[in-house]
Amino acid sequence: MARILIVDDESRMREILAIILDGQGYEVEQATDAISALELLEQQPFDLMITDLRMAPLSGIDLLNEIQRRQIKIAVIMITAFGTIESAVEAMKLGACDYLTKPFQRNEILLKVRSAIEKQRLTRRLELYEREFNNLYTVENIIGQSSQMQEVIRTIMLVANSDSSVLITGETGTGKELVARAIHNLSARKKEPFVAINCAALPEQLLESELFGHVKGAFTGATSSRKGLMEEADGGTFFLDEIGSMPLGLQAKLLRALQEKAIRRLGENKTFVLNVRIVSASNEDLLEKIKQHTFRQDLYYRLSVVPIKLPPLRERSGDIPILAEHFLKKFAKRENKQIKGFDKGAMSALEKYSYPGNVRELENIIERAVTLCQSNIITTKELPVELSGETLSAKTLELQEKMLVEQAIKRNIGNLDRAAAELGIGRTTLWRKMKRYNIQKPASPAR
Repeated sequence: MARILIVDDESRMREILAIILDGQGYEVEQATDAISALELLEQQPFDLMITDLRMAPLSGIDLLNEIQRRQIKIAVIMITAFGTIESAVEAMKLGACDYLTKPFQRNEILLKVRSAIEKQRLTRRLELYEREFNNLYTVENIIGQSSQMQEVIRTIMLVANSDSSVLITGETGTGKELVARAIHNLSARKKEPFVAINCAALPEQLLESELFGHVKGAFTGATSSRKGLMEEADGGTFFLDEIGSMPLGLQAKLLRALQEKAIRRLGENKTFVLNVRIVSASNEDLLEKIKQHTFRQDLYYRLSVVPIKLPPLRERSGDIPILAEHFLKKFAKRENKQIKGFDKGAMSALEKYSYPGNVRELENIIERAVTLCQSNIITTKELPVELSGETLSAKTLELQEKMLVEQAIKRNIGNLDRAAAELGIGRTTLWRKMKRYNIQKPASPAR
């Protein structure tokens, strides 16, 4: 249950609040003044603090200021008399999430407490998710001991804190967005937005609207005004993925926006000045597209102040073992499996494969292997057939399907609905497969 600190120099008020909150199962501590409250906050964690506004020698506002200075993360409800609501509004500006005016009702305080604690928990959860997400996109996750990848990492470290435009090139699956996000997370803009758009995914008019925004009535279907993604990225990094697919007409408008450092929404004459760092990526040869007159040369030079070329995995096969081990640890942890590594046959097959899908394909292969693995080591049985060059017989495929069905039923302790859902089939289909392979439903455990 949540822990609440009550701060008030009136003992009666503290006791009333403590009784109300304790009766709801909350853990409650009391402090007679702001100084005592700060000592408690430094010693132990609390989810919520309820504090009076008027106290001596330090007021509730003084307490809030000190909490901010010490960077103590806690939800705060301020208690104030009716005549000092202006001060309560000031407290809200300083970080208090709510306030109560005296006298207050029991249900009122409980409603505000529940709301404040829930908001605090959601905030903490979002901060955790943000940290975990950002940890996925650090330079440490750009794995490779090959000279090509070491050069990529060195360039990322050098360019991150500049505002120079970066063009990342490489085949599909080489990790272009990973590099773009690593550049952002290493830069001074890391606390600002990272906004991405795939230029190949949208038709021209919709892509223009997504980039620059539009006003109501700018085109058929524009029923309201909308900010563009470049505007959303203001202060941060804007990532243009598959830039080679952008239509020529739109390339000219993008170039003008980059030159003027300002954008204009569709249907509007007003311009918006932007402070945004541009990172773009392409799996196409843009120099060849320039020769074919399908990509603007002036835009190319504007985007490629710092070029970064990602090598395909087949050109850095020495990195395959450490990448495979990295993905193994990642997915074994997710699946809660104790898998030590790969046997010689499996690792040999992984190293010999050409990976047309590059690192992304290797990651998918390891995820599949971890999902199928029922021992503490991955063998060639868990790898796709294309890695060994062998063709599976119908009999082998049947044996594999039987094993998957049996394992799904076992994992779900005989619950056929859950087993069928896990396998992605209907319950009737599961029954037919059980009959075909003579699989018996496990007996219910003894009570």
